[in-house]
Amino acid sequence: MAKQAKATKATNASGGDNFTRWLVIGMVTLVVVTGAIFSVVSQKSKANESFVALKDFKVGAPVAATVDVANGSGITLNPEITKTIDLWEDPQCPICNTFEGANGAYIDELIRTKKAKVVYHVVSFIGNESISAANAAYCAADEGHYLDFHKALYLVQPSLENSGFFTSTNLLKIGAYVGLESKSFVDCVNKASKLDQVKAAYDSMAKYKVQGTPTVFFNGKLWERKNSGFVLDEFSAAFEAS
Repeated sequence: MAKQAKATKATNASGGDNFTRWLVIGMVTLVVVTGAIFSVVSQKSKANESFVALKDFKVGAPVAATVDVANGSGITLNPEITKTIDLWEDPQCPICNTFEGANGAYIDELIRTKKAKVVYHVVSFIGNESISAANAAYCAADEGHYLDFHKALYLVQPSLENSGFFTSTNLLKIGAYVGLESKSFVDCVNKASKLDQVKAAYDSMAKYKVQGTPTVFFNGKLWERKNSGFVLDEFSAAFEAS
């Protein structure tokens, strides 16, 4: 009888352990699932907030662009102009966004008034989302709206790199805000049609000894700024002196 009672006690203890273990597993699963749902909802909310920046976007006149294979597949505007700016950027680079905020409007004006040839080297070393965004940038260049798409990318750039924001869906949405809704643009983004050019731009970093972004060359000479930040007066003076 004593042995039988002991066995019953052991069985009850074992059952208690199983119950506790499954209770813990269930609670952990609930936390993980809840966290995943919250993450998805949070990302969607952040994406919607980002697009508010494009609500009143003013689309500029189309500007023809070509891809200069000999110059690292750079997206080239005003190829006939002698005075040249080569600009190296990664769409996810936060410092590039700072550079754009300081100098973007000035560079845009130089292009639209045909005072400079500007070559955008859209590199993608930060991650897969940089590759997707760079591909879309090349697609926009084909449509004559690279400048608008470039500007819009920085207006909605996430604060965190590789956050999941630069998806094909969101890149097409960015395109729509700047008037890019053609079937050719949509197909180009969805099919990642420009990956060869994106890779060529990335591979050319070594050739030109570019180690980070943003990097600027005036007429083939590396710009070494004197200020720790980006100052428009310094940038414009460097261009005028080049």
